[in-house]
Amino acid sequence: MSAKRDKFVNLAEARVSRAMQAIRVIGNLSNRSNYEYTEEDIRKIVKAIAAETEAMQARFRSADAKARPVFKLG
Repeated sequence: MSAKRDKFVNLAEARVSRAMQAIRVIGNLSNRSNYEYTEEDIRKIVKAIAAETEAMQARFRSADAKARPVFKLG
């Protein structure tokens, strides 16, 4: 494998693993004994994650990098 390929594989594995862990931790917020939230909050969280995933996919299809939105519930 080329050095660029090796670097991509190593970084992709680490970053995707961190992203998956972050999503699992977000899922921990579903514990109603510790947190209070609305269906609207859930919708906003899921929408923000989906939008960022779509933006990431677009970056792989295009060389254009777009501004990164910041997530806020309120």
